[in-house]
Amino acid sequence: MTLADEALRTLLEGNERFAETESTHPRLTLDRRRQLLGGQRPFAVVLGCSDSRVPPELLFDQGLGDLFVVRTAGHVLGRAALESIEYAVSHLGTPLVLVLAHSDCGAVAATVAARNTAPGEMSCLVSEILPAVEEASALTGDLVNNASKIHARRTVDLLRSESFALKEMERSGRGAAVPAFYDLETGRVEILTG
Repeated sequence: MTLADEALRTLLEGNERFAETESTHPRLTLDRRRQLLGGQRPFAVVLGCSDSRVPPELLFDQGLGDLFVVRTAGHVLGRAALESIEYAVSHLGTPLVLVLAHSDCGAVAATVAARNTAPGEMSCLVSEILPAVEEASALTGDLVNNASKIHARRTVDLLRSESFALKEMERSGRGAAVPAFYDLETGRVEILTG
């Protein structure tokens, strides 16, 4: 089992505790705070949405120093988000990058509503999410949730193409990038495949 596999297993075990309302709220002690004075070694990066209903530390039942969290509306990958992720991978040695989409995402819903807006009038967020919405339009089911899942997969692909550090980490087998989807109703995170 690789470090990325172990990190993903730890996240999913924590999410199961959260979904079952059995969170342990680990590593929140004074001793833990003191340990972290010497530096951080998070085991996972989570690129997630800024939505207040989706705090990664709580969804995965993790404590201080466990996760390196980067949040933007609709988990859109801008330059600052990309460089933050690269910092965690390159300088902190974090082996897992998880891109976390979620159900009923407001940024994706806004993109669906703005599909007929002239390109020059679209916000940066909408223009980044729009290709996923267009792709999801051909699918059956909930457009916003389908587009959110596609956008998470596309964000992982974009990370792989834009980040030399991430490409090198995956090529060498030291880590991985994974798309995932959080369901607000069930509290569960699903790893997206295919």
